[in-house]
Amino acid sequence: MHFFVTGASGWIGSATVAELLGAGHRVSGLARSEASAERLEAAGAVPVRGDLEDLAALADAAAASDGVIHLAFRHDVAWSGGFATAAAVDRRALEAMGAALAGSGRPFVLASGLAGVTGSGLATENDGLVARPEVRSIPAGLRHATALLALSLRGIGVRSAVLRYPLTVHGDGDHGFVATLVTIARQSGRSAYVGDGANRWAAVHLSDAARLTRLAAESAPAGSVLHAVGDVGVPFALIAQSIGRHLSVPVESIDAADAVEHFSHLGPIVMLEAAADASITRDLLGWAPSGPTLLEDLELGHYFRAA
Repeated sequence: MHFFVTGASGWIGSATVAELLGAGHRVSGLARSEASAERLEAAGAVPVRGDLEDLAALADAAAASDGVIHLAFRHDVAWSGGFATAAAVDRRALEAMGAALAGSGRPFVLASGLAGVTGSGLATENDGLVARPEVRSIPAGLRHATALLALSLRGIGVRSAVLRYPLTVHGDGDHGFVATLVTIARQSGRSAYVGDGANRWAAVHLSDAARLTRLAAESAPAGSVLHAVGDVGVPFALIAQSIGRHLSVPVESIDAADAVEHFSHLGPIVMLEAAADASITRDLLGWAPSGPTLLEDLELGHYFRAA
């Protein structure tokens, strides 16, 4: 099959492209820059120059493919205070590619997140299909609305699926949340958690996330919600303890009121209860995570290399 992948040169996207090519598929990938295009060519994919606001290019690439894997999201815009803007761009891109696939029965896999799916407890694939009032009232809730729109594409003959990734998709080379926590601990001289640190984060290794993304594109039934979860829930205090031990800095509890001062924009995130289950996903697609757990990955040491 020939898949068009947005976000193809990103963290999850690069691994997904390699996974797809390794399984014998052909890949074209959206490239915002010449550097991204060169990376895709080196990997064996065909670059499609453009960005998420180039709706005609997105539609043409989707129509020319056997299916779309939409991993791109303007995180740079979102984290600089423009989440609503980033979500609006994402929604228009989805609409353009979805319309190009209408009536074809071809797959459309949308990357989404697990944060905020439930207010507490263990999130399952059956949760979050109706956004909670707390989620609808914040800009991040717009991304949940886009996920629901993606599921509705099955009504126009698209084999759509939403693939929810946890807060951390970890591995060697990760520059996401865990790497940022390491940087904060190194710069502040302490590894902190909030309160008792019992809130849990689901996690998945990059290799497992990429394999599940391929399986979703190949065979997920229309209207599927999937969870890329290896670790159901790692207590945040254990993450902080591992970071502190490797950096030889003290591990300390801080008050919720001090979280933003210490963690900056990650302040609200480090307090989230974001545990999740993937039993439905495993049964549906025969996916069995085999990569290291988050705590095992931290023990490998690559997160602590000198900058």
